[in-house]
Amino acid sequence: MSFAFSDIPDQSGKTAIVTGANTGIGFAIAQGLARKGARVLLACRDADKAQQAQERLASGHERAVTEFLPLDLANIASVREAAERAGEEERIDILVNNAGVMMPPLSRAPGGCELQFAVNHLGHFAFTGLLLDKLAADGGARVVSQSSLAHRGATIDFDNLDAAQGYGRTKFYGQSKLANLLFAIELDRRLRAANSPVVSLACHPGIAQTELTRHLGVLGNLFGALVGAVLNTGEAGALPALQSATDPMAQGGDYYGPYGLREMSGRTSGRAIASKTARDPLLAARLWAKSVELTGIDPGLAPAPAA
Repeated sequence: MSFAFSDIPDQSGKTAIVTGANTGIGFAIAQGLARKGARVLLACRDADKAQQAQERLASGHERAVTEFLPLDLANIASVREAAERAGEEERIDILVNNAGVMMPPLSRAPGGCELQFAVNHLGHFAFTGLLLDKLAADGGARVVSQSSLAHRGATIDFDNLDAAQGYGRTKFYGQSKLANLLFAIELDRRLRAANSPVVSLACHPGIAQTELTRHLGVLGNLFGALVGAVLNTGEAGALPALQSATDPMAQGGDYYGPYGLREMSGRTSGRAIASKTARDPLLAARLWAKSVELTGIDPGLAPAPAA
């Protein structure tokens, strides 16, 4: 079954957090939730850009109630502060782990890991883990992790997460997106084993127009414009995340993407295909343990029993 914007149910009374909500797909996700009545916390690093996003949301025809939540996913201290602040909310019904960096020149987060792995995966792993108790309150929330078609063919090089032994921006981006999907599926396994009311889902935007290509220079800008015209706009790329966050038929462990042309584009959303590697429970468990080691944050969920 395909899912369209018109299928998004009313979200009145719900509170959502969207990371990277100030621009691109993240902004479209926040807008889609706000249009349906949700109160949306824009979890972003840049206060000025977040304010601009809030003003854009407030200028629309729809009601939009938003707040700015400072969050620098590269910095675990900032992640802890953001989680503490978010924990003061009366409730959190939806957490969309959307923010990311794509193919930058080699750089590292304060903890020493390569930036894409640190921001795209480790920051979200830590943020989610710190919020699990809050997410479990009031009947349980949905956690949505944004992956990518780039997860296909990717591997996790556990011996080179700091890129000290070499760096390829495309390879490391794929690695971080595989980590997102491994985490989303493993999180749901562990939540189910713990009888938690929280569910974890994943999605990808297809090949969508986004500011992530800014690190690719002029060619990146041209590619982004071409993608928006021929494949998916940022708004269309947001639909799989919105389905994951709101579809009454969606279940924990589901993975959604554009419902068309090899999952690259489409004006509706539906079930996507996760690679065999992304569904590997042993690899996921190893990634989980390494993520706890690197962040110093343990979500406190035991591994699911072997099938």
